[in-house]
Amino acid sequence: MAGTTSSPSEQSIAAWARLVRVSQSLLEAVEADLKAAGMPPLVWYDALLELRRSDSEGLRPFELQERMLLAQYNLSRLLDRVVKAGYAERRPCPEDGRGHVLHITGTGRDLLQAMWPVYREAIARRFADRLDDGDAAELGRLLGKLQGLEPAQETVPAEPKTTSTPAVEPARRVHLTAKPQRRVRFFAMKPRS
Repeated sequence: MAGTTSSPSEQSIAAWARLVRVSQSLLEAVEADLKAAGMPPLVWYDALLELRRSDSEGLRPFELQERMLLAQYNLSRLLDRVVKAGYAERRPCPEDGRGHVLHITGTGRDLLQAMWPVYREAIARRFADRLDDGDAAELGRLLGKLQGLEPAQETVPAEPKTTSTPAVEPARRVHLTAKPQRRVRFFAMKPRS
């Protein structure tokens, strides 16, 4: 049970190791599925999804980084690639003449729509099909507990409805330090209806 201890139990250490390994394995499997389908990496989907959610306002780079599920230590390099590919654009920031605001392009929306079926199938095959609804709810509850969420905080706010791009909403987030040079965030996803 939870408590203040100076040393974690063997069960806690084993559970921690399994959580890190499973999260890495699931993310690597999704990345492999996207690559096999000729799609860009999952972090592109993550960035473009957040830009699409921002609608016409766009996001400053620091705002995008705060919203992304997948840690990206070199966000400027990622954004350079996404902009160069034509999936997003930089516009001058009205409040700060030195900064810029990122906006998804029509091509970026098309890419999200093309990536989603592959991503959805990977989530289903590698995660959702292995858990019944009770298991998924319990896993979400436990991950929320690790994140320090109270049960009332575990729900995801409703998103504005759009018909052009199916997407996913993060249901729970837990930050993990998987390797010293790479932070991984484990997340369960639920399709947005």
